[in-house]
Amino acid sequence: MRESFKRFEDGAITLAIVRRILLLITDLEIGGTPTVVRELALRLREPSRVDVEVACLKGWGPVADQLREGGVTVTAFGARRARELPAMAKRLRALVRERGIDTVFSFLVHANVVAALAASKLTGVRFLQSIQTVQRRPRWHWWAQRWAHRRAVSIIVPSTAIVAAAAARSGIPASKCVVIPNAVDRADFPRVEVFGGPVLRAGYLGRLDPAKSPDLLLNSLQFACMDGAELHYFGDGPARAAIESRAVKMGLADRVHFHGVVQRPQEALAQMDVLWLPSTVEGFGLVLIEAMASGVPVVACATGGVMDIVTDEQNGLLAECMFAYRRFAASLHMLQDPALRRKLIENGLQTVRERFTWESVLPLYRQVLEL
Repeated sequence: MRESFKRFEDGAITLAIVRRILLLITDLEIGGTPTVVRELALRLREPSRVDVEVACLKGWGPVADQLREGGVTVTAFGARRARELPAMAKRLRALVRERGIDTVFSFLVHANVVAALAASKLTGVRFLQSIQTVQRRPRWHWWAQRWAHRRAVSIIVPSTAIVAAAAARSGIPASKCVVIPNAVDRADFPRVEVFGGPVLRAGYLGRLDPAKSPDLLLNSLQFACMDGAELHYFGDGPARAAIESRAVKMGLADRVHFHGVVQRPQEALAQMDVLWLPSTVEGFGLVLIEAMASGVPVVACATGGVMDIVTDEQNGLLAECMFAYRRFAASLHMLQDPALRRKLIENGLQTVRERFTWESVLPLYRQVLEL
């Protein structure tokens, strides 16, 4: 903790405690973890005795603009390659000393490694780390995390699935992990009217990365055999060109639409009747609770952090990984049942209201940060 003095009008001097926290992340592009970091940075500043800054290893990104607009100081280190991590650790140490930071909270493996490297020469600074994925590969990420976690007092994770993965792959004791789910502000997600148009629109929202299996949804659209159904991809990434090409070969080009990156998830959710999440590597699945908060029914693979959120045929539909495309296809028919659709939507809204709002989640972060 850092100390500062505040002089009141009567001349008395009162000692005020000022906490200075740095949130460190790999990049500030549009995505689930950068969104979590943005919300934390904006919300942890109250009361005013807490100063929060954000730093990212890579260059400036769209979320950095959002943070700056919210009055948060952002530093982009501009790294381009993994071999620059030692240099980033040196820059991090300099930033911590210059700003008088007392706590560094890092997110994702590259940032966790840089924080761990910097920690060896920073006394009196508390380090926390966060793991946000259950993705097995690349394996060296888990090997690096096995070393890095020793420099942190706690590992913050959004789901019980990550606790298990971290123990199995990095030898991190479950007792060192603190489960704090991701959250949304319900006021930011207006209710979407679904299944009201002539076309049924299934939507994917996220990075088009092969690890997230976005191409599987083409099989689902074809298997559904519904001429009045469309598939909308919101996001970009290395798998996009292959998916576009495959859609043409499958004769689906006129029913598969690519919208690119959207700055706000609400823009995408307003253009779909059901959210499809085919990924089997989700440490949580922020997009699921964003969709639930908007009244958009969700269908997801039954694995990873998804299992902490979705209960099959209660607040969403789950697909077994082996034949997931069939379950996604079947959902288009199932959700035409008004009673089932209403049940999933209302229970989804209740799930978010009871478990995944910032009102309930932020106090957990305050506790682990000792605010």
